[in-house]
Formats: sequence, structure tokens, C-alpha cells
Amino acid sequence: MASEAQRRSTRNTLLLVLGVAVVLGFALGLVSINPATIAGLVLLSLAVVVVSDSVEIVQAYEKRALTVFGDLQGILDPGIHFVPPFVSRTYPYDMRTETLDVPRQEAITQDNSPVTADAVVYIRVMDAERAFLEVDDYRRATLALAQTTLRAVLGDMELDETLSRRDEINRRIREQIDGPTNEWGIRVESVEVREVKPSMDVQSAMEQQTAAERRRRAMILEAQGERRSAIERAEGDKQSNVVRAQGEKQSQILEAQGDAISTVLRAKSAESMGERAIVDKGMETLAEIGQSESTTFVLPQELTSLVGRYGKHLTGSEIRADSDPIESLQFDTETREMLGLDDIDEILAEVSALENGSNGAGVPEPEPEPDRAVDRDREPESE
Repeated sequence: MASEAQRRSTRNTLLLVLGVAVVLGFALGLVSINPATIAGLVLLSLAVVVVSDSVEIVQAYEKRALTVFGDLQGILDPGIHFVPPFVSRTYPYDMRTETLDVPRQEAITQDNSPVTADAVVYIRVMDAERAFLEVDDYRRATLALAQTTLRAVLGDMELDETLSRRDEINRRIREQIDGPTNEWGIRVESVEVREVKPSMDVQSAMEQQTAAERRRRAMILEAQGERRSAIERAEGDKQSNVVRAQGEKQSQILEAQGDAISTVLRAKSAESMGERAIVDKGMETLAEIGQSESTTFVLPQELTSLVGRYGKHLTGSEIRADSDPIESLQFDTETREMLGLDDIDEILAEVSALENGSNGAGVPEPEPEPDRAVDRDREPESE
């Protein structure tokens, strides 16, 4: 054991120092050779051996088991202790956490795939007396137990589980070795699997599978990008068509409203003219008839009646001078509704609001044609 070797080394060092001192004394003539001197040297050497073998110094991080004539006498705590010389032995136990490297182990997984794995086991002596009495070498025993347990755990799992569930492997190994090590006074603080490596054939197949999976994901991402791009283009075309259709619709509405307003304004102008425009047109027709070479004319009764109502303005007419002047003839209800004469102001207001909302410019209201005055001083030509 380490403690016994340390004690032996200390004793040999003291004896060597004493021997060197005696030789120097004899060489320098300081010590004479006689029986008394020899006896004194022997006693001094014996005293050195006894002292060195009876003093035991225990370090702060360890404990030592003390045996006298092979019987366990107790556990020595850190400090200096005096033990019986020549008949006692001590066995040191490091109370700090120790690291045990588990060599690489080969195993066959549950799905018949060969793998190799290694691990690290962290242990700590909790009871030095039990570690001395229950197991010969607790380090070697713990290491052997960890190796067998690692192979057993890997054999109970499938290959994918051994590669992805390291925490599960660590937990199962620790649970299985905790029982025996506790009986030895050893506590397993942690188990860490450093590497699980499948066979070369399996690694090649896994690399091919990973490459295929990456290609599949790239193709999916590319297809999704193209689909999203097509959707964006279609959405843009749709919005463009909607805006174009709305513009065309608004243009057609404005054009139709302009035509309607023009028609309404012409109708309103016609309403303001009434019979006067008709009589005026009739008078122009009479003037054209008078210039023709024919001497016989046939006039409609309506025209003659209208001309008669203007008789007071004609030279030589028999119509009474106090007759009522001709007034504008109003359109009937059906005609006004058809022409939209009653809704002219409302239509104009809507068109103005629409144009102000779109481009801020109003539609200028066209000026009605001026009433054509009947030339009352013109005398119709008669036969």
C-alpha cells in the first residue's frame, strides 16, 4: 500500500542521513572507532527506525485504516498520529472525487448493429472502513462494473437510441452500478458516455441518409419559394387588373355622366325655348317657302295657329292687338322624367363631388344655348 511504502521511504531516508553523518565523523576524526561508539550508533539507528515507524501523518484530503497484528483498529483522521511500531500498518483512502476512464467497449445493439463506446465514471469514497473491508480494490472493481454495465445498456437499446439518447444511457448505467458500489462505501457521482460510434458500414449508410434528407429539404424549400413567388406574382397581377378595371369603370362612368349631363342640359335648353323655338323654326321655313318658284303652298293647321298667335306682330293681320303673348310650352311629367329634368341639380352635384374626390377638378357646366328670339318685325311673304 501507499502508506507502507511512504513509511519505509521515510525510514530509509533517516537511516541514510545517519549513516552519512557517521561516515563523515569517522573521516574527519570527530568520532573514534570503539565499542561504545558502535553501540551508540546502533541505538541511534534503532531510535530513528522506531520513531519513523511509529509516527503517522494523515493528509487533510484522506483517511487511513489502521491495523495492528492484522486487526482493524480504526480509521485515522487527518493529522499526526502515533501508532505501534513494527506491528501496525495503515491503508490510505483519498476522500476526494476520483475519475475512472472506462476503456472503449464493443457491443451489439438490440437491432443487431455493432457499436463501440467509452465513458468516464466519477466516484467518491464515503466510508473508508467499508471500502477497506468490503472490497479488495474499489477502483478496479468499480471500473470493471462500469464496463460490463455499459455493454449491457447498449445491448438493450436500438442504434438510433444509442446515438441520440446519451442522457438515458448515463442514467441507466449509474442506476445499475449504484447498488454494488454503495455496499463498498463508494458513491458514483456521475457517469458520462463520451462517444458512441457505429461500424464503418453503418456510418456510410447514415451519411448517405443524411445527404438524401438534406437534398429533400432543399427541394422542398425551393418548391415552397417558387410557389410563394408565383402567388406573389399572381397577387400583383390581380391587384393591377383590379386597379385597371376600376380606372376603366370610373372613366366610363364619368363619360356616361358627361353624356347624360350634356343631354340633360340640351333638354333643359329646349325646355326654356318651348314653342318659341318651334315658331322661329316655322318662320324660317316660311321664309324658305316664299323664296321658291311655286305659288301654291299647303301649311299644317298647327303652324297656321302658331303663326296666328303672332299675328299682332305681322303687317295687315286681323288678329287682335290685345291677345296674350305666346309663352314657353312646358313638357309633360313623363317627358320630364325621361329626360331627367327634375334631377339635373342632383346629378350635377354628384358628378362634381366624384370629380373632386378623384382629381380635385370639377366638371364645368356647359352654357345653354341662348334662346333664339323670334324676329317679330319680319313679315312673312304671302302669295
